Amino acid sequence: MSYADRVFISMCRDILENGTSTEGQKVRPKWPDGKSAYTIKKFGVVNRYDLSKEFPILTLRRTAIKSAVDEMLWIWQAKSNNIHDLHSHIWDEWADEDGSIGKAYGYQMGVKSKYREGMFDQTDRVIYDLKNNPFSRRIMTNMYVHADLSEMNLYPCAYSMTFNVTDDGPDGKYRLNAVLNQRSQDVLAANNWNVVQYAVLVHMLARTCDMVPGELLHVIADAHIYDRHVPLIKELISREEKPAPEFRLNPDKHDFYEFTRDDVELIGYEYGEQIKDIPIAI
Repeated sequence: MSYADRVFISMCRDILENGTSTEGQKVRPKWPDGKSAYTIKKFGVVNRYDLSKEFPILTLRRTAIKSAVDEMLWIWQAKSNNIHDLHSHIWDEWADEDGSIGKAYGYQMGVKSKYREGMFDQTDRVIYDLKNNPFSRRIMTNMYVHADLSEMNLYPCAYSMTFNVTDDGPDGKYRLNAVLNQRSQDVLAANNWNVVQYAVLVHMLARTCDMVPGELLHVIADAHIYDRHVPLIKELISREEKPAPEFRLNPDKHDFYEFTRDDVELIGYEYGEQIKDIPIAI
């Protein structure tokens, strides 16, 4: 039985049973037909995943791991804000005629800042600190830059990572842990997608820095289920859970900038029927 499934089911039940509704309130998102997209939401959802024990991917339905990793690498590795650098079309509705989403996500990861040790962008600073000062309490990133919000086509949802190293890994290895902070999340469309992305990121950075993956702590300020998603969620969490698959990262690569979406593999991944044509609020 997948631990990620159990976490997801528990979270969804809590939102449906104990959440608050935004119906009748002033909300920004709209459905394609122009009607307001209301939600049932919970404040301050916190989920923990021990990556040393199990890879946190849903079996209730399939999460497309290669597409999820592709988007994560687009942000963290390519540091791109142009949809033409992606293999999927998940960002098409927020892109301008040139394919840009503005000064968002990958753009912010690629901005260089001056430190005592030299000039670094955010990704390179994380890698530098993990290699040279792993027990620092300042290893973190932030894509929610207020000065640039007016030039972002969508404000970042998953906006910050904080990394923390402990010395309790096997064979004397350091263990890489991380906190993913998210201001807002569409639970049906994005929850496990984001969990998978950042679990893979921890695996890749751990490999790069000669560590082992530890815990991923996922903090969501506003975890919500859209009104038109409620029946889909209820059906999804009633499904039979299957065993978690084994995660494999290409053992021949040890440099974060060499990894591609094809370097991840799931062995024995069984899952339920996919939910098609999920309505997305814009």
